Amino acid sequence: MRIMGLDVGSHTIGVALSDELGLTAQGLETIRRKSTDQDLQTLTRIVTKYEVSRIVVGLPKNMDGTLGPQAEKMLKWKRTLEEALRLPVETWDERLSTVGATRILLEADVSRKKRKRSVDKIAAVLILQGYLDANREHQDGLPLPD
Repeated sequence: MRIMGLDVGSHTIGVALSDELGLTAQGLETIRRKSTDQDLQTLTRIVTKYEVSRIVVGLPKNMDGTLGPQAEKMLKWKRTLEEALRLPVETWDERLSTVGATRILLEADVSRKKRKRSVDKIAAVLILQGYLDANREHQDGLPLPD
């Protein structure tokens, strides 16, 4: 079973999937948002096709760690996602994931046009990989970060 990572924005949703062992995250696609129902249908197809057992959603915390209006919206969307897909959905601190994704694409000398299409998918990879790494460390006896 795989874990799916999501970077949810107002216009797009970046999607990443773990390998079957839950060691690495790979970018899958960027979904252009249309409506909540259509977004959920698209995500349901992905969950079914790849046998996803858990979802990790980026939580946009403020730099001081507090939750602002965007984080509150995301928590509401997370509950909608859990109800629709009937899967466990966890949040993961996504502070600077888009910045990190942009930096990776810049270092790879990706054109501005291609960066714009890929940044959300790469941000989803960073969110999911952070989650996978932290859980692997936790399984090794180290505490999970807050």
